[in-house]
Amino acid sequence: MEEAEFHRRLWRPGLALDIGAHDGLLTLPLAALPGARVLAFEPLPSAFRRLRAAVAHLPNVECRPEALGDAPGEALLTLPVLDGVAQEQWASLAKDYSGFAGVAAASHRVPVVTLDSLALEGVTAVKLDVEGHEEAVLRGATDTLRRCRPVLSLEVEERHAPGSTARVPALLESLGYRGFFWLGGMRPMAAFDAATMQAASPDPSEFRASDPYVFTFFFVPAERWGEAEAP
Repeated sequence: MEEAEFHRRLWRPGLALDIGAHDGLLTLPLAALPGARVLAFEPLPSAFRRLRAAVAHLPNVECRPEALGDAPGEALLTLPVLDGVAQEQWASLAKDYSGFAGVAAASHRVPVVTLDSLALEGVTAVKLDVEGHEEAVLRGATDTLRRCRPVLSLEVEERHAPGSTARVPALLESLGYRGFFWLGGMRPMAAFDAATMQAASPDPSEFRASDPYVFTFFFVPAERWGEAEAP
């Protein structure tokens, strides 16, 4: 199941959050959902410029250049550079890419806010992809998740934050969520085995990964679990 399909299936009109929007790959389909408003967060300046241009014609989308986290302030956003080309998809607040042969790094100091500090209302969907910083974002969003009960899709990878595929689901479960992943069908989080389903190098110059490689997870408020299971 793709993230866009998940959000279409469980969509309720309201505010969708695209956290780590990059240049709008999921922002655009979220904005097309009936009754949708979208708030897209992208702290990497080059990606933010493309994102803003991509949605300039959409009155129901707002773009913000902040990162989200568990405390307000500033942080260093770092991305690897291979053969002079910045690898934007690896931009992270959680790692600095030091120690990898042949990998340079570029950094940007970016503003950080907590989601809870924005006091948003009517949040019905969240997409989260922040290269290892997922747990911090969620810890800064616990009040929003308790109040609004959105559905969530997340990319969570051990190569960016070891142990995160256990910690992130545990945090969401403590907030009354149930999770699953898709591998030939809907599978509960208990069936996920990081050692066999998510083995990959943290080195951005290497592209070895296990087969299968499962890194997208879906979480639904327990009270809506029946909707997720429905064919």
